[in-house]
Amino acid sequence: MQWLDLSPDEWNAVRLSIKVSTWAMVVSLPFGIAVAYTLARKEFWGKTLINGLVHLPLIMPPVVTGYLLLLTFGRRAPVGSFLAETFGIVFSFRWTGAALACGVMAFPLMVRAIRLSIETVDRRLESAAGTLGANRAWVFVTITLPLILPGIIAGMILAFAKAMGEFGATITFVSNIPGETQTLPSAIYTYTQVPGGDAGAIRLTLISIAISMLALLASEILARRISSRFEPE
Repeated sequence: MQWLDLSPDEWNAVRLSIKVSTWAMVVSLPFGIAVAYTLARKEFWGKTLINGLVHLPLIMPPVVTGYLLLLTFGRRAPVGSFLAETFGIVFSFRWTGAALACGVMAFPLMVRAIRLSIETVDRRLESAAGTLGANRAWVFVTITLPLILPGIIAGMILAFAKAMGEFGATITFVSNIPGETQTLPSAIYTYTQVPGGDAGAIRLTLISIAISMLALLASEILARRISSRFEPE
């Protein structure tokens, strides 16, 4: 098929987008579960503020989020310079920075999906396990975690899809460097700005749609299989 005849730069954009989105999703997952569980089950002073901060990237312009990341994790920024000098970790204008930006933008969606799943769990099941001598960690691993797996999968897919489509924060924080930080949205934008770039933009758009649909189908299949395991026979 001719529309799949991608140039090396286009293949690099596809591979980089999948790489960035996967890392953004995987690294965000433990933090997402922890934050979702805290917001769903704990009551503490400042909970509303924390909830607002978690969801702030959803309502702020992505460019603002990218600029704040640049001010925080740039090479001359306090955190960025410390990480670079101490651990050799550089985010600005690297693919790792793209993953960070995508993770920040996708984090609220992941937390929301997992939190809603946690709130639907019957706490009497957890209490019953506790009365049998199980500690909180074991109750979470054996009771809560299996019950919220569909929500975790939904959160992961939402985060992956959001990361695949992230543009504003990424291009502000790490620019649009082919082979290094140019993801699918950045590559599509580049094609729309040059004469005769429509064909390339259409190819990458179709690939983006295909990847997103495959991710959604995979999440639906996994969620159904996991749910069927806990349905009474």
